[in-house]
Amino acid sequence: MNFVENESAQKLRGGYYTPEDLATFIARWISKSAPRHVLEPSCGDGVFVKAFHNVGYTKKLNFHGFELFDGEANKARNLASQLDIEHTIETSDFLDHAIELMRSGKAEYDAVVGNPPFIRYQYLPAEYQGKSEAIFKIEGLKFTKHTNAWVPFVIAAMKTLRPGGRLGMVLPAEIIHVTHAQSLRTYLGEQCGKLLIIDPEELWFEGTLQGAIILFAEKKWDVQDHSYGLAIYPVAGKGFLTEDPETIFENTPRINGETVEGKWTQALLTGEERVLYKSLLKLDDVHKFNDIAKVDVGIVTGANKFFLVSNQVVHEYGLAKYARPMFGRSEHCPGLIYDEDQHQENAQKGNPTNFIFIKDELEKLPWQVQRYIALGESEKLHTRYKCRIRKPWYTVPSVYSTEIGMLKRSHNIPKLILNTAGAYTTDTAYRIRAKDNIAADKLVFCFLTALTALSAELEGRHYGGGVLELIPSEIEQLAIAYPKKLTNFDLVTLHNIYKEKSSLDILEEQSKIVLGALGITTDQQAMLLSAWKRLKNRRQRIGD
Repeated sequence: MNFVENESAQKLRGGYYTPEDLATFIARWISKSAPRHVLEPSCGDGVFVKAFHNVGYTKKLNFHGFELFDGEANKARNLASQLDIEHTIETSDFLDHAIELMRSGKAEYDAVVGNPPFIRYQYLPAEYQGKSEAIFKIEGLKFTKHTNAWVPFVIAAMKTLRPGGRLGMVLPAEIIHVTHAQSLRTYLGEQCGKLLIIDPEELWFEGTLQGAIILFAEKKWDVQDHSYGLAIYPVAGKGFLTEDPETIFENTPRINGETVEGKWTQALLTGEERVLYKSLLKLDDVHKFNDIAKVDVGIVTGANKFFLVSNQVVHEYGLAKYARPMFGRSEHCPGLIYDEDQHQENAQKGNPTNFIFIKDELEKLPWQVQRYIALGESEKLHTRYKCRIRKPWYTVPSVYSTEIGMLKRSHNIPKLILNTAGAYTTDTAYRIRAKDNIAADKLVFCFLTALTALSAELEGRHYGGGVLELIPSEIEQLAIAYPKKLTNFDLVTLHNIYKEKSSLDILEEQSKIVLGALGITTDQQAMLLSAWKRLKNRRQRIGD
């Protein structure tokens, strides 16, 4: 867990200033609509003021900026005065202004530009948390405390934008896929006739792994007007800055309907890929994962360092009676089967292969075990939230193992793990139980196809470093082919070659077996593989 005291001042402030060339590109597009009143909710030192000057749009411009830090606000004011731009730049919080306008029903801006702060909700002072929640409440949108500060900024900016107005913002790339932005995605899909995301291959901000995009949005004249939907325009480098933003906005192919209301990742597919993917979901032997298996989080200890230990610690403190086999990291499970041999190999490497499960009262425990518990208390582990709410603190709840495990994060492709050792796992992984008439080993085998891998890219999320993460609600939505006629499969051989072959080779061979059993042609399999590879490379910021 990241605590506030461990974060940089820049991250806590959310201050990643927009490069001037990106701001100028946005200003070029905004100026095409000839706005009079332009809002920047977090104007910093005035880069968008300079941007409008760069594109020669200053005479008609009335620039209204908000900035919390007076020193930055003064820079923006001085710059606007030097460039002879009519302006009002306030040292105040835009959200206060927005809430007042939203409650009055006023929309006073022709355009909105900017780069709102990228700050997690839990890092916001209580006052700002309350304002963020108020923005959602006014619009009747579902709020989650996992949200980020930029989300209410965009909602509020869109609400204060006049019908037909334009919004051009630099936003985190997570807008495309994270769950906490779902209310925003749905809201934008309802409010905007056209949406465009400019999606870069590289990172635009130094000193951060946070990917960013440009969002162009054009508000409907009436909410009942036709929605043309969302377009995503992938770019590599900054060559796109020489292109006409209006042409990009109008001519990039769009998707509409349920995809705009959900995750926006399907806009990354070509039209042909999207048609194929949706058609395969209708096949009798293609299922949503939650129709054939149940997903639950792993064991939540509250202090993994204490509860997950090596054989050496078990021996030193006499914990053998209380030790259970466990796995929870990718290096623990290089293949698809976690068996006794793999467990012993991990133990020999000195890995923490033991989960400590103690139910007895303290006075009934051997002195060595009492000594171990005292060691944990000397490190204040019993004061941690998850520990202090249970009695006794060292007894972990919800302890059970399942026949299948799944790691929360993956680099190339997610996989299921057949847990023949009966090992436990912490919340770095999930516990999977196959439903009636679904064989666990076959489920593990069938999970590895181009269809499911592509589905994971569409349903999951990624952060810095390009690692794919799936939460339970996303796993439940995964598409998986489970052919009834497939009875002859060899999981052991697949387990062995998985550790040696590339992800692409594995998916290609598995798709021939599993998808081929459903009558999916080799050309269709190749299309799925190509789409998966492109989305995987995008996530990992690897060029074609």
